[in-house]
Amino acid sequence: MELRVLRYFLTIAREGSITAAADFLHLTQPTLSRQVKELEQDLGKKLFIRSSHSIILTEEGMLFRKRAEEILDMVDKLEAEFSSMEETIGGDVYIGGGETEAMRQIARVVKDLQLSYPNIRYHLYSGNEDDVTERLDKGLLDFGILIQPADLSKYHYIDIPAKDVWGVIMRKDSPLAFKDTIQAVDLLNVPLICSRQPMKKTFSKNEFTDWFGEDFDKLNVVTTYNLAYNAAIMVEEGIGYAITLDKIVNTSSDSNLCFRPLKPRLEAGLNIVWRKHQVFSAAADMFLKEIQSKFTNSLS
Repeated sequence: MELRVLRYFLTIAREGSITAAADFLHLTQPTLSRQVKELEQDLGKKLFIRSSHSIILTEEGMLFRKRAEEILDMVDKLEAEFSSMEETIGGDVYIGGGETEAMRQIARVVKDLQLSYPNIRYHLYSGNEDDVTERLDKGLLDFGILIQPADLSKYHYIDIPAKDVWGVIMRKDSPLAFKDTIQAVDLLNVPLICSRQPMKKTFSKNEFTDWFGEDFDKLNVVTTYNLAYNAAIMVEEGIGYAITLDKIVNTSSDSNLCFRPLKPRLEAGLNIVWRKHQVFSAAADMFLKEIQSKFTNSLS
């Protein structure tokens, strides 16, 4: 299977028709159709459902698209790493993480490195722990930023000198907005919007269960979210109260939303992680050295 054919397939999937894809690729339609047919024969699966005007990906086609994108992302990353192997350090550093104020710490490291190594480029990927570790394990990211508690057994890591504070995002006209802090009893009878990751890990097994106590199972979770931007929209529309971290949603004076911390206070530490036995590009290695020099580190 050639990389060229993977790019053909992704173009067809993006354009939604053989004709449009052939025009984009500057190929004849019969040539492109033949390439797709041979690809399907090699795989033994139908990738497209064809109609007179468009094509639709089959279930196998959707899986193949995901894997093809990952393969080509890895190829592009590899080519960039080799092209950056020059006397002057440059290249790309790929960092993934959730929405957290700790990104300011990373931004300060990047700013300092820019002065000495302006040819290093940084690529940020946003996602929860599952999203980040999946891409990290596949080699699509160099580093991940994980909110504690997280499974660090597969990684080397450094503690980031920052703490995020758990609390509740709500409309300013909400009944709970008059409170300075939110206690467990306040959350028993209101609709909640919770992160999928904490619901699966933190809330169901560790800190939040302990914080909430024996009435944890009585929580009325009406919506879960991946990233907090969409959760904030749900809150603005009156769907419920979002349990999230401070400073990742706009709650300034011109916003309709406000943040109230939990009481007793509940904080989350953060780690920057990378795979054990990872072979870094020159750019990523320089970034790691800068991280190690600036942060109080606890390597595992």
